[in-house]
Amino acid sequence: MAKWVYLFTEGDATMRNLLGGKGANLAEMTNIGLPVPQGFTITTEACTQYYEDGREINDEIQGQINEYIEKMEEITGKKFGDKENPLLVSVRSGARASMPGMMDTILNLGLNETVVETIAAKSGNPRWAWDCYRRFIQMYSDVVMEVGKKYFEELIDEMKAKKGVSQDVDLTAEDLKELASQFKAEYKEKIGEDFPDDPKKQLMGAIKAVFRSWDNPRANVYRRDNDIPYSWGTAVNVQSMAFGNMGDDCGTGVAFTRDPATGEKKLMGEFLTNAQGEDVVAGVRTPMPIAQMEEKFPEAFEQFKQVCQTLEDHYRDMQDMEFTVENKKLYMLQTRNGKRTAQAALKIACDLVDEGMRTEEEAVAMIDPRNLDTLLHPQFDAAALKAATPMGKALGASPGAACGKIVFTAEDAKAWAERGEKVVLVRLETSPEDIEGMKSAQGILTVRGGMTSHAAVVARGMGTCCVSGCGDIVMDEANKKFTLAGKEFHEGDSISLDGSTGNIYDGIIPTVDATIAGEFGRIMAWADKYRTMGVRTNADTPSDAKKARELGAEGIGLCRTEHMFFEGNRIDAFREMICSDTVEEREAALDKILPYQQGDFEQLFEAMEGNPVTIRFLDPPLHEFVPQTEEDIKKLADAQGKSVETIKAIIESLKEFNPMMGHRGCRLTVTYPEIAVMQTKAVIRAALAVQAKHADWTIVPEIMIPLVGEEKELKYVKKIVVKTADEEIKAAGSDMKYEVGTMIEIPRAALLADEIAKEAEFFCFGTNDLTQMTFGFSRDDAGKFLDAYYDAKIFENDPFAKLDQNGVGKLMDMAVKLGKGQRPELHCGICGEHGGDPSSVEFCHRIGLDYVSCSPFRVPIARLAAAQAAISMKH
Repeated sequence: MAKWVYLFTEGDATMRNLLGGKGANLAEMTNIGLPVPQGFTITTEACTQYYEDGREINDEIQGQINEYIEKMEEITGKKFGDKENPLLVSVRSGARASMPGMMDTILNLGLNETVVETIAAKSGNPRWAWDCYRRFIQMYSDVVMEVGKKYFEELIDEMKAKKGVSQDVDLTAEDLKELASQFKAEYKEKIGEDFPDDPKKQLMGAIKAVFRSWDNPRANVYRRDNDIPYSWGTAVNVQSMAFGNMGDDCGTGVAFTRDPATGEKKLMGEFLTNAQGEDVVAGVRTPMPIAQMEEKFPEAFEQFKQVCQTLEDHYRDMQDMEFTVENKKLYMLQTRNGKRTAQAALKIACDLVDEGMRTEEEAVAMIDPRNLDTLLHPQFDAAALKAATPMGKALGASPGAACGKIVFTAEDAKAWAERGEKVVLVRLETSPEDIEGMKSAQGILTVRGGMTSHAAVVARGMGTCCVSGCGDIVMDEANKKFTLAGKEFHEGDSISLDGSTGNIYDGIIPTVDATIAGEFGRIMAWADKYRTMGVRTNADTPSDAKKARELGAEGIGLCRTEHMFFEGNRIDAFREMICSDTVEEREAALDKILPYQQGDFEQLFEAMEGNPVTIRFLDPPLHEFVPQTEEDIKKLADAQGKSVETIKAIIESLKEFNPMMGHRGCRLTVTYPEIAVMQTKAVIRAALAVQAKHADWTIVPEIMIPLVGEEKELKYVKKIVVKTADEEIKAAGSDMKYEVGTMIEIPRAALLADEIAKEAEFFCFGTNDLTQMTFGFSRDDAGKFLDAYYDAKIFENDPFAKLDQNGVGKLMDMAVKLGKGQRPELHCGICGEHGGDPSSVEFCHRIGLDYVSCSPFRVPIARLAAAQAAISMKH
């Protein structure tokens, strides 16, 4: 019989895949003697089984849960539902990978009217007992039965208004008892049955709800963004309660062993007296800094500091911990490697190496490459910031600069961003349901909540600027407005946020490009030391090429020449070429473009300082270049000495039924060889000119022929290129070398790569088109149905954002093996968008690519991902 349930004493940190992160760490903390309320973990495999069994917990798993309830009763000396000594538990999710706030939690489970009366009398603290019960009814109704939170929040607000108090803690035991009664009535009205009194029935409902929350919309979005497979499932942790809401000698907190925003080595966190953990992370009350805990509970604080040191030494990483103080006694509820900003991640990794806790390789492996993106984002212009006066200040919860138009709901943030608006999401507090809106916003501003609230944690994980806990804001969400510093702000008004200082500004403050700090350079130097795969950039302009070079690019893996035809009056000459009747006319038009192309290529060779430059010849179908307006059509007709009708007829004849698979790529050269002749001359002349200026560089231009699917096709085009190039080199009296290769973007080319390698001196995978052709749908149209595919669990990711390793990847692997088998010196790279996606980079390393090429700002991401791939394969 399978083992579905483990006591905390039966597990350890190595069992993360089975027990989830939270369960494995609770077991590990138990093993090293920390004060952990005991309990058990239901495995991730039980979650997967729950879905296989049609979202039911089967009898075998239920039997083991009941068996472990009895074991837990023995450990605690308390019994479920017992009048004298009742056992109360929390039920919490815990996936392998940390997913803060994405899944559900239930506290105080095991309560009913009888048990509440008992613990109220026995503790002499009826307020605490009824507070626990009303919280439990509210959580259970929301999480298990999916009755919305808002109904209960409205009842609490009505009660506070009736009693003339502003905080939940100001309500008396009688008030809370009345609320519990109102909550149960609300439950019965919504569900049609009484609130359950049987603790075992409550527990099974709660476990099911946690399993179910693995598939809720916010968890699915978070998983897609963070490469967490659906098949992993979540574990469930059932833990005896420690109460932080029994009075003023109790409290709850969340803390980090280092600052998650800056990485500074100091204890950071927040604490609330007379509260439960959800109050801190939900941002319902704005808590006090952890340092004030020392004044309230000096002994527990001293013990907590020692626990922090023990945990950081044990895990050799910054820890994020949840804890409770009950009657001045400390209990540890959770520890995990803390979410941190990119800036903090770099500092912590470097510091851990300096402290002798980590090796350079381990430090490189600790950093999430996707987060580096945030370091390269703009910051506020220092002069403009100095001149601006903040209208408010709160907690700088996630650094960065954000400015945009105010929106008040996650739905609006998403809708406005989709139509190109930059927005700042302003909320009383965010909840996990807001994740898509938070993703769409430039920044997030909340009225309530601290550094460990949902908004702060999720924003830091996303690298989104966040300012939280601005209590000075008077919010009117219903009418989409708020007041701050005496001014009323409405939807669509502009504000700016500084996520580092917490300052809030009226209007838009200009931004400047970020500068790269010392720790960034240090980590990148280590990454370059350990990676074995090259990193190039996709760049068509000198400015992009220079930026990529600054960020560590070792060449250009893709220059798209067609982008150069649209500048200035070049398009006119190109249109003349398209509308010409004879080869001579076409050549005359192309001669006008030649010096421009040569000049462009010279600038790219200069920017790359002797590193390789791969230039892809003309790829799009010609209809993309023809004029659309009557004015432009007439202008072309006059230049050509043709009638408007004739030009319109030419334009009509160029229309493609399926442009993605039509008259484009190498097919253009087969039809119009003179285009390839002009482009070859431009490349070789540019290379010769730059080589003459820089004797210490060795320039070897790489000419890439797009969309090849047949060896004879490549042979035909290559013959034209080689003849032209050799003539140019000979005329210059040079012995310059060059290479002619192809882009592998048609499945047939991958299947016949050994034949194509007879002609190609290099392969570069154009995975955007290869993905389109392999799947049979275009990336422009995929948006129409991908959401339905996610919901149906057909796809977990957009294959244009994250390489499809099973299908497209198999073609790539085959092409590399066949190609290098035919031509051992063949070098292979990738230049689709996937070249900057960490999991795709890791795959490219695995199949033996020589380099990846990506957009300039993703170069550091690719460098780090390539190093991590090399390190993980080595160990």
